[in-house]
Amino acid sequence: MAFWSLCMIVKNEEAVLERCLNSVKELVDEIIIVDTGSEDATKEIAGRFTGLIYDFPWADDFAAARNFSFSKASGDHIMWLDADDVLPEKSLRLLLEKKKSMEPETDVIMLPYQTAFDETGNPVFSYERERILRNCPKSVWVGAVHEVIVPFGRIEHVAAPVRHEKVKAGDGNRNLRIYERLLAENRTLDARQQYYYGRELYAHGRYQEAEQVFSCFLKMPEAWIVNRIEASRLLAFCLYQENREEEALSALLRGLTLDTPRAELCCDIGKHFLDREKYEAAAFWYQAALSLPRPAQAEGFVEEDCHGFLPCIQLCVCYDRMGDWEKAEEYNERAGFWRPQSPYYLHNRNCFAEKRKKAEAGRAALPDAEPFPPALPTS
Repeated sequence: MAFWSLCMIVKNEEAVLERCLNSVKELVDEIIIVDTGSEDATKEIAGRFTGLIYDFPWADDFAAARNFSFSKASGDHIMWLDADDVLPEKSLRLLLEKKKSMEPETDVIMLPYQTAFDETGNPVFSYERERILRNCPKSVWVGAVHEVIVPFGRIEHVAAPVRHEKVKAGDGNRNLRIYERLLAENRTLDARQQYYYGRELYAHGRYQEAEQVFSCFLKMPEAWIVNRIEASRLLAFCLYQENREEEALSALLRGLTLDTPRAELCCDIGKHFLDREKYEAAAFWYQAALSLPRPAQAEGFVEEDCHGFLPCIQLCVCYDRMGDWEKAEEYNERAGFWRPQSPYYLHNRNCFAEKRKKAEAGRAALPDAEPFPPALPTS
């Protein structure tokens, strides 16, 4: 059977490291922990699971740290996790079976990565990551931040998600700080790093700068299509912030031309019309979102709500504003199928119940209707 190494880089992760390692220890044959400067009990906790603990001076370069961790692995394949990741029991069982049956020619195993969750813990944002890789010279991390190993060779996809369950806020300025240092050193950002630099600028409210970065990125022929689609959306969001509404809509519509239309883009366009009280147009785009199949994980970021809950809850709003309460309530119930504990769904449900109660009370207050007179005979 295959021999798998787990490689992790950590710093001050005493709150989550044990949870992570307990979730994966049955799957892997060795655990390698690279500590980049912990000042808490992280290394003590790691020592309960492995003796392979190494120090690595942190230099604002995630790829360098991960490559160092990979250099210590002796397994045929290497798995990586962050300390605040968890491998659910179902995923563990699937991967144990995969490990037994894996073809020796397999180079990369892609797994879903779930990074945001609704009020009941169900994933609402996910994408695939290169999670288990052959221990070979091609398994090299690139990118000081938002690092990646470009998948190569024989690639397999396994529906065994990893959950990213943070319990504390990180350094929200770290990634942008790293990018700005690289640029100050006249380092060139490749297409993928340019895209993520734009995301960091957007997250920090620097919309004009982010707009410029995304506009340049969208002209780069080597840019990944999934990143181009997301960049079209983020460019539009920047333009909305600058009150350039028609340009924003144009950016979204151009995004539709890049590949098979995505539900996320359709929902964005629906919101454009909903915000401008053009309810029929908004309903068209939300219906379009509902009609689209959920893409394969390999096709980039997936906002789960855009494939069910969000278009349904927004169609409820559209039809309510158009005066069709029956259809509005129908879509609210459909939204509840996707997220039964959503406060939006529950609020709407109460509103519809109140409307029915008032309507019934109004009918009860009316006098009994006189029967219609018989129809006149026709000659």
